[in-house]
Amino acid sequence: MSADRATTGTRVGKRTSDESHFSGQQPKAVQKALGMLEAVAHLGPGTTAKEIATFAGVPSATAYRMLNLLVAEGFLVRVPDLSGFALGRRTAELSHAATTSGPAPSLHEQVEDMRTHTRYGLHVASFNAGRLRFIDKDPDHEIIGITTLSKNVHANALGKLLLAYDERLVVDLELRRITEFTIADRAMLAEQLRSVRLQGFAFENQESRLGRSALAVPIRDHADLVAGGLCIQGSCERVTVEDRELVGFLLDCARRLTGLI
Repeated sequence: MSADRATTGTRVGKRTSDESHFSGQQPKAVQKALGMLEAVAHLGPGTTAKEIATFAGVPSATAYRMLNLLVAEGFLVRVPDLSGFALGRRTAELSHAATTSGPAPSLHEQVEDMRTHTRYGLHVASFNAGRLRFIDKDPDHEIIGITTLSKNVHANALGKLLLAYDERLVVDLELRRITEFTIADRAMLAEQLRSVRLQGFAFENQESRLGRSALAVPIRDHADLVAGGLCIQGSCERVTVEDRELVGFLLDCARRLTGLI
């Protein structure tokens, strides 16, 4: 055997040995990378490197190196203004493969699970054909005056979602006053609908029933169009727009319901 062949054989043998050996450090690196992907999935597009490092419990220097690798491999992408990161094409492909490889949970099953994590009434409505229709009502929390909500969409949180994402419905809408708190002024309603689109949620404070407030967030289809809404109702003292934890809970729940309406 020539020296060249002997050298080549040695290199091949060494490379094969290295590739088949899973060192003690490699599992930790994999765990860190998965934790960073989970951070972006949980915190949403635009998550900064510092936020990812904190969420995943990874040192900043390590996080920057791994983020560059995840971007290079297509698992993450930088947002247009380069201020943070979002999930990439390869992560989306893995997610799609996971959702299509087994039976998907139904809307009702998902919402029932969510109801175990809140003391408020949790309801789901469809916006099909521009109409508000409840498709999953909380069995433990009756919606009093449910027909009022469907007929007076300007006076409740779910209805404001419907109007915010389909402004054609506002043109011929009768702004009937249901309570003293109902918004019956078109300019004020238009301002609220702009706020809904900016903040990603709608709020109702005693506008359809005295003593009752509600928060609602949009549920989207796979094309990212608003197909319905998820709503929490409760007393006006407890359900408030300042409760960011409650808003965050609703937004997380709505993401789980994507494509189920």
